[in-house]
Amino acid sequence: MKRLNLSLKLMVFGLIVLVLAACGEKSQEDVVGELQKNVEEMSGYKAAAEMSMNTGQEEQKFNIDIWHQKEDFYRVALTSEADKKGKQIILKNKEGVFVLTPALEKSFKFQTEWPNNGSQPYLYQSLIEDIAGDEEATFKSTENSYIFKTKTNYQSNNNLPFQEVHFDKKTYTPTLVKVLDKDENALVEVKFSNFELNPTFKKDDFSMEKNMPSNDGASKETSTEVEEDTTEDVLEVVMPEFTAGAEVKEQREVDLENGKRIISTFAGEKHFTLIQERLDVVPTLSSPQEVEGDIVNLGNTIAALDENKIEWNYNGVNYQLSSEELTKEELIQVAQSVQVKAVK
Repeated sequence: MKRLNLSLKLMVFGLIVLVLAACGEKSQEDVVGELQKNVEEMSGYKAAAEMSMNTGQEEQKFNIDIWHQKEDFYRVALTSEADKKGKQIILKNKEGVFVLTPALEKSFKFQTEWPNNGSQPYLYQSLIEDIAGDEEATFKSTENSYIFKTKTNYQSNNNLPFQEVHFDKKTYTPTLVKVLDKDENALVEVKFSNFELNPTFKKDDFSMEKNMPSNDGASKETSTEVEEDTTEDVLEVVMPEFTAGAEVKEQREVDLENGKRIISTFAGEKHFTLIQERLDVVPTLSSPQEVEGDIVNLGNTIAALDENKIEWNYNGVNYQLSSEELTKEELIQVAQSVQVKAVK
């Protein structure tokens, strides 16, 4: 009889343990497994987010629309609150990786492994790869979120070594990403307002033709508006706040057939040249400019970073910063300080 009672007690205890385990919080391994399962089983996603960047002297904000279709199609549309000339689009399709500025009919084509060549705070797969690949990642659970803290992998910026990623407990989709500096200050924040798994896409959603229309039909109206706007603007001399110890040695103004160019040469500890150019008329769409480099977010615009050159467009002005002596990180720092100075 005693043995029977003992057996019953053990059975009851076992059931209680199973119930408590079923009701308990998931482990870090469980959550990582669910996240990876989401990525493996989904056909794609559409997401909307706001990205705040404090990498310069003033906070910059983007509204971002992110589309991804398996296997390797991406469309990331970024609209800066500070840039009147409209959005930029990072586009990846079977033809390659592009950065497009539709309003100015300007495009770069990159020889790059983006987005697999580094951390991307607004891409679902990139966040999960960073988490799964970091053996020292930390994890905690709150009422509504699973929160990971991991290392990052930014090829051209070592000043952002960590990130904190929040996932919704029910859907396992991201709600907030904080990219942290060495002192764990949040310099970049991505807040997701919507995240839809397995959406429907149109056949041409990731095509160059749809995202960068030729200069006819509806795009003519856009080009005319830009042309009228830029003819009223004056190309003001913009100087970088950060110069890596250099000072202006020479500055030349060149009149172009359809605009103006300002060339500033800096000399000192390290030499570099900054070219600013505004065209009065938007040129007809031509073939994308080839770049063997990286896509870099400067804070309120997307730039093309080459070995010793970085080029970007802000508020209708083309900028090109080149140097044989500045490191890639210094090129980015100088460029970011030009952007900050340009906001008035």
